[in-house]
Amino acid sequence: MQRTIEIAPSILASDFSKLGAECVELGAAGADRLHWDVMDGVFVPNLTIGPDVIAACRPHSELPFEAHLMVVDPDQLVPRYIEAGCSTVMVHVEACIHLHRSLSRIRDLGARSGVALNPHTPAEMISHVLEVVDQVLVMSVNPGFGGQSYIAAVEPKIVEIKTMIDTGGHDIDIEVDGGIGAGTIAAATAAGVNVFVSGSALFECAEGRAKAIAEFRRLAAAAR
Repeated sequence: MQRTIEIAPSILASDFSKLGAECVELGAAGADRLHWDVMDGVFVPNLTIGPDVIAACRPHSELPFEAHLMVVDPDQLVPRYIEAGCSTVMVHVEACIHLHRSLSRIRDLGARSGVALNPHTPAEMISHVLEVVDQVLVMSVNPGFGGQSYIAAVEPKIVEIKTMIDTGGHDIDIEVDGGIGAGTIAAATAAGVNVFVSGSALFECAEGRAKAIAEFRRLAAAAR
């Protein structure tokens, strides 16, 4: 089954002085969902936003919110982000001692469960948890900061993950995050991605965000 192409702007690249307005504008520009990068300054060398900020923005948008928890103790924070209005919560393989339990709990709390892998983390690390996963997020940069260059070496890993999903008959989105723009989205699509997080390339497009989203969607569709 061919999955729907979705563009998920990364709020990390937005103007933090007007986040509510940014959510409205991104919805008008054609975004499919909004991606919230949650960093604790420990798991990654940056500190971003907490659940109260997301909750304050929730009334400004009808788009699905997804929280990408780049934190050392995600289990403690998961309920807060679901309460804040995130319908998908993603935790890192590298941060979870009991990954199957962590993913199951996200579902039990009423959200879609997502598992994220850093660029160096092998696909086999999630092979035994796919039964409790709704989305796999492959990092195509080392997490922590926006504006980094796409690591093409993750593409064989995406192919491997796509094969595992298809072979097992799982209903799972594959998302990629890091360096996604007009020059990289086609290769990521060809590898098996259907959800694309984009920050700098989308927000800094000279022709505007709506143009960027439409072009990314066109390039991804053409690469299938």
